[in-house]
Amino acid sequence: MCGIVGYIGPNEATPFLIEGLTKLEYRGYDSAGIAVFDGNRIKIEKSVGRLGILEKKIETHQPKGHIGIGHTRWATHGRPSDCNSHPHTDCSGKFVVVHNGIIENYLHLKEELLTKGHTFASETDTEVVAHLLEEHYDGNLESTVKKILTLIEGSYSLVFMSEDEPDKIICTKQDNPLVIGLGEGENFIASDIPAIISRTRKTYILSDGELAIVTKDSVWVMNRQGVPVTKKVFEVNWDAEAAEKGGYEHFMIKEIYEQPKAVRETMSSRLAKDDSSVLLDELKWNKHDLKAFKKIFIVACGTAYHAGVVGKYYIEKLARIPVEVDIASEFRYRSPLLDENNLTIVISQSGETSDTLAALKEAKRLGSRTLAVTNVVGSSIAREADNVIYTWAGPEIAVASTKAYTTQLVTMFMLAVYMADLKATVSPERSKELIKALRNLPGQLHEILEDVEPIKTFAQRYGFNEDVFFIGRSLDYAVALEGSLKLKEISYIHAEAYAAGELKHGTLALIIEGVPVIALATQSDVYEKTLSNIKEVKARDAVVIGLALKGDKQIEKYVDHTIYIPDTDQLLAPILAVIPLQLLAYYAAVTRGCDVDKPRNLAKSVTVE
Repeated sequence: MCGIVGYIGPNEATPFLIEGLTKLEYRGYDSAGIAVFDGNRIKIEKSVGRLGILEKKIETHQPKGHIGIGHTRWATHGRPSDCNSHPHTDCSGKFVVVHNGIIENYLHLKEELLTKGHTFASETDTEVVAHLLEEHYDGNLESTVKKILTLIEGSYSLVFMSEDEPDKIICTKQDNPLVIGLGEGENFIASDIPAIISRTRKTYILSDGELAIVTKDSVWVMNRQGVPVTKKVFEVNWDAEAAEKGGYEHFMIKEIYEQPKAVRETMSSRLAKDDSSVLLDELKWNKHDLKAFKKIFIVACGTAYHAGVVGKYYIEKLARIPVEVDIASEFRYRSPLLDENNLTIVISQSGETSDTLAALKEAKRLGSRTLAVTNVVGSSIAREADNVIYTWAGPEIAVASTKAYTTQLVTMFMLAVYMADLKATVSPERSKELIKALRNLPGQLHEILEDVEPIKTFAQRYGFNEDVFFIGRSLDYAVALEGSLKLKEISYIHAEAYAAGELKHGTLALIIEGVPVIALATQSDVYEKTLSNIKEVKARDAVVIGLALKGDKQIEKYVDHTIYIPDTDQLLAPILAVIPLQLLAYYAAVTRGCDVDKPRNLAKSVTVE
């Protein structure tokens, strides 16, 4: 996983390359580098560590030139180091490449190249591509790239430059995102839109197997056989400022506070004015479509997987269709029993998550209908699925997902109500009641965000504990999973979530005096049982922070501290309950001095398997 940028035009390339990489550093920050053609040769500057180290290194001698490519790395092959940093070049230094993904057969290719006298400077799989260019160069970069694409296997976005043909950049992709920004007398390349949004709103989004030849005045797109491809211009409608911090200390806290607006946008135009129904016109399903779905599979990774767990509860409770939730990286390797009588729902913020995309393709191969829930228009997953529902969360930059999760929950809830209406598994009165409660969510989210001081206090008080446990039942357990993930990924506290009823089956052995336990108790049908579980951990001298609906005074008798969320229908409680858990994770990370937006070893979009 990494960030890729490229520039060709009349202006100096280096300022844009650094600016673009800054916008993409959330995608990878183990190392960074740029390559610029200075009129005589390709000048490469790169270094291990954050982008700021590279900026400082070139402060007094920025590479000059009007064509260049750049890269921020998240290590897969080879430890983070100067020599493993991208861009990579061949023995002669005439060819240079940046790469996102994995070349799966690189060892075999490397052995062949070594026998032919090539010398390698890094441990990466990417360097093989540069040497293949050197080995097979026929005087034409385009035909050479086409040749080496028949030799490499794996997933990739690749961007190439050559000293011999310094008037063009060639790029291609397979299962990894790549975008071309269209300018006036200049063009841009990036692995994600935030890198180019300040320069142009007009883009081409490359599809798998496409190859683009980019000059300052033109962009030619073709398939690997050289057949021209007509591309539709995708106009980016994001506010450029949405990809900036806007006065907040971190992107994560900014995005937490954007959740009322994001939820409102996700619901916008999808609820009937009289609250009688959910309008998912993008699906165009009818009751016969729903009758055909004997079982639904929800497939996702990380936070999106946790949204899928909540989605399972929603669909089974309201639409009465059996649902199975799978981790995408496991799904396709267990020979799933899928056919035309199934619906597979894949959830991915970026729409580029490698494991989720592969699971989607496997589901389609087996005959399943497919539906994508994603935030990014035109993403690979959106294009691959039979149907797509966009969450409209706006750009999410922080590695730790917040507003993407809440908008995914809202989307899954609307989908469940939509299905239930078609199947008539809920009464019109109940449907209207749920939709009205849904409309109240943005205001209730804002209410939570108006009073964060108690949560800050808890974070400062318990932020240096090395172990924290989350417990809950039913939907509360699903939210506990996400709360635990948020805490561990940005504060590095060992955090675990357990179904509260499982405590006595082993987990109680870990509960000792003073260990914090965050107990969610928003579900009335399991409330008394949850209180019993809270008593169990209190009997082992744990410190318990209870999370409950406003007005619940009973819980205060059994916990040390209480966090309240606004009263709502218990099905919608997860959307509110996760906010204090996000805030708790954020302020714990701040208390511990962690880099909130760039947690160690993690990157935003996981585009490698």
